[in-house]
Amino acid sequence: MSASATNSCPASNDLPAKRQIGVAVVTAEVRVSSRPRLRCGPALLLGVAILLWGANWPVMKVGLGHVSPLWFSASRFAMGAACLFVWQMLRRELRLPEWADLPIVASIGLLQMMLFTALGAVAMTHLPAGRSAILSYTTPIWVLPAALLLFGERIERRRWVGIIFAGLGVLLLLNPHAIDWSDAQVVGANAMLLAASAAWALCILHLRYGRAPSPAIRLAPWQMLLAAMVLAPLARAVEGPFTGDGTGTLWVCLAFVGPVATAFCFCAVNAASARLPASAMSTLMLAVPVAGLAFSMAALRESPGPDLILGAAAIVLGVAASARS
Repeated sequence: MSASATNSCPASNDLPAKRQIGVAVVTAEVRVSSRPRLRCGPALLLGVAILLWGANWPVMKVGLGHVSPLWFSASRFAMGAACLFVWQMLRRELRLPEWADLPIVASIGLLQMMLFTALGAVAMTHLPAGRSAILSYTTPIWVLPAALLLFGERIERRRWVGIIFAGLGVLLLLNPHAIDWSDAQVVGANAMLLAASAAWALCILHLRYGRAPSPAIRLAPWQMLLAAMVLAPLARAVEGPFTGDGTGTLWVCLAFVGPVATAFCFCAVNAASARLPASAMSTLMLAVPVAGLAFSMAALRESPGPDLILGAAAIVLGVAASARS
């Protein structure tokens, strides 16, 4: 259509077009204005989960004063699984795992949940909560070399620098001035935390190179149930009948570590992972041990020495360099 023909059209004919343009502008404005909310939502959810996971370390330390470590861990996953089962049933999303899901269910349930938590709980009966939180998050020390040697993954030079920093941090935490090497229980507790970190690293490698057809959130209660089913008879065999003292403090601690730090935080982190870049997730999760150390200092009056401060700083910097995309 020519320009003259366009100009000769009545003004009323322009109304639908103007309305469409107006609607488009308003829609664009709504989309633009909603972007910060969409970005802030997952970040806020992840921030809450990080703070709760950081607070979980001193809460676990307090709870271990009222129940033995294996029974504490078994109770934690039993309560977490119960919460997620109820939540999925109310949403009509409860499904049995598929056959192809079973390796991932076993990997996370037995390595990341059962073994990592049990070793950490036993270690915390001999070590401060802040130190336990820092040593437990040294997984890149094990993940990157294993990815290179077992799967031929190409590792960037910057990530090797990160591993060196994290390794130096661990050496600072394990030097003879930081721990008493003549105390077998203390040495064994530090070794348990490193073993827990290695178990988590194996789980990370499995998740990286293996795939499950079902979403992670659907498998979570089954993984927690598996962890509880293994931990409960193990606790019975090693520690005897349930050792909880039945105090209000015990049940408050269990109510926090089970429904909140286990069930809710797992769901929150998975929801955030679906919307945030993996590199951002890896780096932001470094705030968990830092928050754990800070909460332990505030709540339990733990006073970290220079070895712990320098070692923690080196580990956090090393893991940050390794996790960054």
